[in-house]
Amino acid sequence: MTDVSHELSSLRYVVDSPLSSKVAKFNMKVTEHTSNQLQNPFSGQHNSRSRSPKQFLSPDEYGKPKPGSLTEYRGMKANIQVFQEMIELCSVIHDSGKPVEGEPELRQINFGELFQIYVHINDKVVGLLLRARKHELLTFEGECLFQKFHDHVPIYLLRPIKRIREIMTEKQTVIRRSLSPNPRLVNPSL
Repeated sequence: MTDVSHELSSLRYVVDSPLSSKVAKFNMKVTEHTSNQLQNPFSGQHNSRSRSPKQFLSPDEYGKPKPGSLTEYRGMKANIQVFQEMIELCSVIHDSGKPVEGEPELRQINFGELFQIYVHINDKVVGLLLRARKHELLTFEGECLFQKFHDHVPIYLLRPIKRIREIMTEKQTVIRRSLSPNPRLVNPSL
């Protein structure tokens, strides 16, 4: 009869070794990735004859990336950048615009003048105006503004520039905190 305990101890060492746990983790990731690719109709590995399992999404999940995904992370970083661009747009309107009658802290500028100034800074003037109107930072008549055709349309800031900066900075901070693995790293005063 052979000494089995010696062979079992050496086998345990191989199974519990750091390398084998890394290999097992890698194999688990490979299996997960392969199953995801089989369900993805845009991958080269998709089985077109079998139907993908239907995803059941709640209204809150529909049209949004998976939580924790790289897509969600990129979207949040893009929102931070857009908020910064809206602050810059409102600052240009404040600096170059004329005071509104009865409201000296609020400013007004015509679209044509704003377009000529801001197009050198950012080519997404109209998109930023629409986004800023959605966040109730400014207002103008019409659905969308077109160069030359709407040059005479006035654009009004709805809040003082100081308050606009506070609102947008707070929104950026909320997103940064959700991106941070430790919310205290974003704001050390907490």
